[in-house]
Amino acid sequence: MQELYHTYYESPIGILKIAGTETVVTEVCFVDSSSQIQYGEPGISDVMHQCTEELIEFFAGKRKTFSVPVHQEGTDFSQQVWSSLTQIQYGKTISFLELAKKVANEHALKAAASSNGKNKINIIVPCHRVIGTNKNLSNY
Repeated sequence: MQELYHTYYESPIGILKIAGTETVVTEVCFVDSSSQIQYGEPGISDVMHQCTEELIEFFAGKRKTFSVPVHQEGTDFSQQVWSSLTQIQYGKTISFLELAKKVANEHALKAAASSNGKNKINIIVPCHRVIGTNKNLSNY
């Protein structure tokens, strides 16, 4: 089993926890309060340092796509959803219905929305680019 690492980045939109191994980022999530910060970290891997640098560039407007390797556990269907999310271009949005059609069919709308909501690699796997069919933000 690979050693797990984590670090924090105070982004313009809040504190982000970045977690992963020596080879992949497994989580980029928002920290609601400083009480959630875990101290005594074992250090960070090169890939986590790369992730932090790419996030800094993204928020500075210098990066529109990410090259840092990522991986999260999930079903084959969830993997398809997360892969489809990474294909949504910077500055663009799609509806949950469009997402469902990309990975299966319109009858998979709830399943696609559920997988979108289970995404643990925020910003890099841009679940925030999926909106309701009426072009409004929607719960997932």
